[in-house]
Amino acid sequence: ACLAEHQVADPVIGLAMDGTGYGPDHTVWGGEVLIASAREYTRAAYLRPMAMPGSASAIREPWRMGISFLEAALGDGWRDLPLPLVQGLNDRQIEVAVKMILSGLNSPLTSSMGRLFDAVAAILGLHLKVAFEGQAAMALEHLASDDSTNPYPFAWENGDAKVIDTSTIIQGVVDDVLAGVPPERVAARFHETLIHGLTDLCGALRRETGLRQVALSGGVFQNVRLLEGLLKRLKAAGFTVYAHRRVPTNDGGLSLGQAVAAAAITD
Repeated sequence: ACLAEHQVADPVIGLAMDGTGYGPDHTVWGGEVLIASAREYTRAAYLRPMAMPGSASAIREPWRMGISFLEAALGDGWRDLPLPLVQGLNDRQIEVAVKMILSGLNSPLTSSMGRLFDAVAAILGLHLKVAFEGQAAMALEHLASDDSTNPYPFAWENGDAKVIDTSTIIQGVVDDVLAGVPPERVAARFHETLIHGLTDLCGALRRETGLRQVALSGGVFQNVRLLEGLLKRLKAAGFTVYAHRRVPTNDGGLSLGQAVAAAAITD
């Protein structure tokens, strides 16, 4: 949809960041970096998949994703930490969620950026439950202070596709919370981490592919701080960047993208 809006035919580095998308590997996508044109794509990088304990319940109750990311990053030691998330749950909730994660029972895997936002918001105690999808992520955006701040470590593993290791981000968030860093600053550091890290990742892909165009699409880019920060940093790094202006960046633009892709594939 973004390429169609800007009438771009050549392949781009596409950042597809959303809450829920069905991947061809039968996992829930939403944190993907694609080498893409209207006709085809390859998955160049993605967030390391995390379990969604309770499946769709994990969207309505972000505490579930908080537990999933904590368990993956810290092991079971997180349960004894004085985190707002831990203090807001009872032992039974934690025990059941962890068992689901470890067994895989009703816990589909997701690479969704939206679920990462949910997890960080839950760890900070912003929203353990939400009334609508994206509420916790919106609260995290609005909480973030305006002051510039250093990002958390952002790393990925190289392979056929690069796998972004979110454990370094979660560890940084936890360390700050335990150190008494104000949640406004933690939220700001989280945003800066994504802005810096995704720009660095696009730089690595440019060196591999020669591509200098980046397209941003998906509901996560309704986040103005993330969108404006990425636009600024990517352009400063020498990229031509496309983002939605007339076509919605969220699900409202899906039908246009589907129509353009279908036409290109069947042409």
